[in-house]
Amino acid sequence: MGNQVLESVRALLPGIGKRAVAADEARRIPESTIRELTGAGVFRMLQPARYGGLESDPVDFYQVVRAISAVCCSTGWVASVLGVHPWQLGLFPRRAQDDVWGEDPDTRISSSYAPVGRLTPVDGGYRLTGRWSFSSGCEHATWALLGALVVGAQGRPVDFLTVLVPRSDYTIEDAWDVVGLRGTASNDIVVESAFVPDHRVLRNYEQARLKVPGQQVNKGPLYRLPFGAIFTSAVTAPVIGAVSGGYESYVSLMKERVRLSLGGGRFTEDPFAQVAIARAASDIDATVLQMDRNLRELSELAAAEREIPMELRLRTRRDQVRGTERAVAAIDLLFKTAGGNALRRGNPVERAWRDAHAGSVHVANDVERALAMYGRGAFGLTVEDNLV
Repeated sequence: MGNQVLESVRALLPGIGKRAVAADEARRIPESTIRELTGAGVFRMLQPARYGGLESDPVDFYQVVRAISAVCCSTGWVASVLGVHPWQLGLFPRRAQDDVWGEDPDTRISSSYAPVGRLTPVDGGYRLTGRWSFSSGCEHATWALLGALVVGAQGRPVDFLTVLVPRSDYTIEDAWDVVGLRGTASNDIVVESAFVPDHRVLRNYEQARLKVPGQQVNKGPLYRLPFGAIFTSAVTAPVIGAVSGGYESYVSLMKERVRLSLGGGRFTEDPFAQVAIARAASDIDATVLQMDRNLRELSELAAAEREIPMELRLRTRRDQVRGTERAVAAIDLLFKTAGGNALRRGNPVERAWRDAHAGSVHVANDVERALAMYGRGAFGLTVEDNLV
């Protein structure tokens, strides 16, 4: 059938690109863009079919994310993280899914997974309090997935959960004024003693074991894939997309450039610039090919209901963080050779450089930590991490 959502999104890209500077300056994505992405089916790609979702191949979803990010990384980032949350909600108990999508299948969810919340057990659930930062696109959502620790009788953490909270139980505080990904409006979420019923929690241990309540109703292979592959890809795909778009802009701009220094001449005749383009293009291709390969292998195993080996899970994380690292190296190389004009605000190469670096500092893009995990696994040592 092909990627039908991608075909719909391609028609939207010129308009999204024209609004990129405005999104950057306003520090949020226009509502008109969110409506367009909703209409194109972007947010339903990883949503369970029983709620009107498409249950798309993750490779197709990240292809859409990269395409959007190539013209506006802030929009691509928000599309990616808001688009991946329906997949995770599909892992929750059926009642939680009904709570969110029962009346409106287009209901959106934001997140902040750092375990900064505190959960106190009470009758029928938990009492939640906390403040979370970096909830991308939260103003476009009416539910939130939040990381929290269960506090035992001795005041020590005894369990790590992801909890689902409605908009009526939290406030959003504007705290997002940053260098890159400015349009993502990744603001703070504050909860003060909200009740969370038992069916709106998901244990990270269950998620890591790929044995979750949602599989009782969502039986497709999509919901047997590791969080450490699906979510982490959601914060690398926009970086790759931004760099890919920056590369295309670089090539287009430099074709007409004439040097005013270093002996003059057309920029296209400079062998150093030619090498820079070749290196950048190769690194971009490598990131896409490796990530797509790993996601396909994961999906094939899930479809066959076979166990997903730790070796593949670690390789997926290895290539995901290396994908971010390669993409950042590629845009650094292009930015360095683009000359002083690349410093001007609003320049697509400059914006891609800022956005790629901003995306690279997400915890899921911690290169050294992920590579160390791969090395431990290669040496036969035990690896325990929520992002594998």
